[in-house]
Amino acid sequence: MMTTLDISTVQAFLLVAELQSFTRAAEALGTTQAAVSLKLRRLETLLDRRLIERSPRAVKLTGDGAAFLERARALMEAHDHALSGNEPAKRRLLLGISDHAAGPELVPMLERLHAMLSQLSLSITIAFSRNLLDEYDADKLDAVIVRREGSRRGGEKLVEDEFGWFAAPRFGWHREKRLRLATLAPPCGVRANAVRALEKARIRFDESFVGGGVSAVIAAALAGFAVAPLARRIAPPGLVDFGTTLRLPPLGKSSVMLHSKVADPTKRAALRMLAATFRAVAAG
Repeated sequence: MMTTLDISTVQAFLLVAELQSFTRAAEALGTTQAAVSLKLRRLETLLDRRLIERSPRAVKLTGDGAAFLERARALMEAHDHALSGNEPAKRRLLLGISDHAAGPELVPMLERLHAMLSQLSLSITIAFSRNLLDEYDADKLDAVIVRREGSRRGGEKLVEDEFGWFAAPRFGWHREKRLRLATLAPPCGVRANAVRALEKARIRFDESFVGGGVSAVIAAALAGFAVAPLARRIAPPGLVDFGTTLRLPPLGKSSVMLHSKVADPTKRAALRMLAATFRAVAAG
């Protein structure tokens, strides 16, 4: 009797392998963790191999699972190509991501999305949350990942970030002098929050470095030039939170939200996958 692989089961395996989590895979598929576990057990029974090592803290591929991974990807690529036929172009998902929300997760997130999305073309704009929301409201973007802005409601929370004052270990400041600050330009909400906090605490400061992107702000902080208000999640190794040491005012927390208005089933599935990937990478 010929053994036949079920495409949805192979897709579930790929998501568990990529996201290293049954919970995140279930989120991406819009189903339950129990349903994903059942699919994986059926696949392992069918192949007569153990593919996934399960433990309370980690999900890892076995040797057989790693060997099956590339074959599974090739199968899904062939499946998607067969469905697409001779279509001249892929459908495009227009996504906006706030620079302060993206962080170092952006590269692994795009790598995983590229590996998992073959039926869509992904177009990403990096900008300020407020500007992205304006574009979204004007129907120029399908979805945005932004920091919660003011009293705006709706959206799906992806992660809640805690902020700190980050600088190189050699950074020094005396309270009788102005604090050197590295920020993005207005209308950056993170900058506005930092400025309000310093003014309320009556701490004099100079915006000594205004960068066009978070990577530039981080570079200024790493160089010891200034202190930067950053989410702990996106602060790279080599930076230290000086908030307590320098008695700087707390910056609080901020939620990263996903706003979407897409109705296309393929795009909606892609956004579920994106949200699950973002949470998985942010959780480390």
